[in-house]
Amino acid sequence: MRAGTGVPKTLLLAFLAGAYIAFGALLMVTVVAGLPQESFGTLTKFIGGALFPIGLIMVILGGADLFTGDVMYNTVGLVQGKMGAGDLFRNWFYAYAGNFLGAVFVVYLAMASGFLSAEPWLGWVQKIAVTKTSLTFEQAFWRGVGCNWLVCMACWLAMASDHAAGKVLGIWVPIMAFVTMGFEHSIANMFFIPAGIWAGAPVTWIQFWINNQLPVTFGNIVGGGLFVGVIYAFCYGNLSWTVLKSRISLRVNDSAVKR
Repeated sequence: MRAGTGVPKTLLLAFLAGAYIAFGALLMVTVVAGLPQESFGTLTKFIGGALFPIGLIMVILGGADLFTGDVMYNTVGLVQGKMGAGDLFRNWFYAYAGNFLGAVFVVYLAMASGFLSAEPWLGWVQKIAVTKTSLTFEQAFWRGVGCNWLVCMACWLAMASDHAAGKVLGIWVPIMAFVTMGFEHSIANMFFIPAGIWAGAPVTWIQFWINNQLPVTFGNIVGGGLFVGVIYAFCYGNLSWTVLKSRISLRVNDSAVKR
């Protein structure tokens, strides 16, 4: 849980994070769905990957609370003895729940606004929902591992910079890569698959949770917690707990106050 906040504030910050990720996904859908596949080919994946990172940029620079980032931060805190297992799972639960509410709210906003009610956007979200829920457990799990390995590296690179421009670049590159390669992000899928379901895709909510969210979430935990959190904590020793709790560099906040 974010330093100095209780459950209500944590849920609100998590709601914002889920919404921000969903806005990035909506931007991606808005552009990519209208591109002719026969002309652009796999370039559409890169274009989508180039647009999607706006979500994580808003999460990190805006100080919201994203489950997939918490996987790394909290795992480091656990292995360094700075927080207990109960605190870790409590934070993951509230972050995950808040992220889901935020993402689904943006799905509702997009549907109510008419953004996804016509072709080619309607058919695109239907297709992506079917594709994501048709993966095998093993495929979804390992795509989740690769995804959050890169997402947490984006968080790590953002902490390495003292300036907003450096943070944006550090976030953009790994996120662009994971989207272009087709890895699976549990929170982004809280937008993509519900959007497809509400658009009429032959996918049930049970399929959403069992076929996609369960293996992808486990994969996200392994990718961010083990391959980034545990390895970096082991290699670099006692990481700055102040930075890990605040999620964003304190120098950015200090410079903002000075301005």
